[in-house]
Amino acid sequence: MGKEQDLLQAVKNGDLATTQKLLAKVKASKSKLLGSTKRLNINYQDPDGFSVLHHAALTGTTELLSLLLEAQAVVDIKDSNGMRPLHYAAWQGKADSVLMLLRSGAAVNNASHDGQIPLHLAAQYGHYEVSEMLLQHQSNPCILNKAKKTPLDLACEFGRVKVAQLLLSSNMVASLLEGDRRDGSDSNCNTPLHLAARNGHKDVIRLLLKAGIDINRTTKAGTALHEAALYGKTEVVRLLLDNGIDVNIRNTYNQTALDIVNQFTACHASKDIKQLLREATGVLQVRALKDFWNLHDPTALTIRAGDVITVIEQHVDGRWKGHIHDTQRGTDRIGYFPPSIVEVISRRSGTIIT
Repeated sequence: MGKEQDLLQAVKNGDLATTQKLLAKVKASKSKLLGSTKRLNINYQDPDGFSVLHHAALTGTTELLSLLLEAQAVVDIKDSNGMRPLHYAAWQGKADSVLMLLRSGAAVNNASHDGQIPLHLAAQYGHYEVSEMLLQHQSNPCILNKAKKTPLDLACEFGRVKVAQLLLSSNMVASLLEGDRRDGSDSNCNTPLHLAARNGHKDVIRLLLKAGIDINRTTKAGTALHEAALYGKTEVVRLLLDNGIDVNIRNTYNQTALDIVNQFTACHASKDIKQLLREATGVLQVRALKDFWNLHDPTALTIRAGDVITVIEQHVDGRWKGHIHDTQRGTDRIGYFPPSIVEVISRRSGTIIT
């Protein structure tokens, strides 16, 4: 395989002159009537499945691509990961190479082994011109990869504002915003809003809200507010609250966004997020006037005088359920206590449980 490996190396190095010489020798040998020179396999692949066209699409020039395509390189040849040359050109944002491959018949919606089409890669890496070109050649922005993410999901997850805006202008994407997603009603899948909220991409969130996405769409983990709260994205929490997200929605585990922060986060932002969520929830806050404990009741809250308690539930039998966060130890305590031992320090009412 000496000639094939020489050609592979020349293309990998972007060496146009050597590539031309190698291809010219083969062309000359083919023109001999009784030529005994062994024909060069233009589609030879290395152990990773990489061909000369893969290398040209990844790091080369359009001149190299053109030369190889004229020499009958297979335009949709797959490597060991199912990636075609078009995948690599899209990943690198090489618009001229993408256009040349498309004009040479590259399939725009062929998926790799992990379900990625070229548009997934262009969207994830924020290549606007390539994304636009792929859409113009009928790329489907609703195709799911193996992780059940569309190109729009990836653009939102990685904060690619311009590409997200481009994809949102596609009529095909409208169904994703209306909740017609994935495998029917798979509540385990995140929406573009969840992904943007988790990663703190405020400009993307504004685009999604303007496009009409359901701000209260819920997965098993909760709403986009749950995601922003869990990952400490204070400004996203503020933005979602300002746009009317329902702060009282509970996830599959019966947790509100405030419950999530109280139980799982220890970041510096959590203090501000807790305050924002408390204000939006309208929970009752009280201060303990004296110590309280009940060794005979395992559900009782152990309280020290001066503790600030967030009231979670007010039961008609007279008991209140509350939450205390110990800032020094970074621990949380939840349990029941009598309202007679506390004074109210906020004037909003909690949830009454009958």
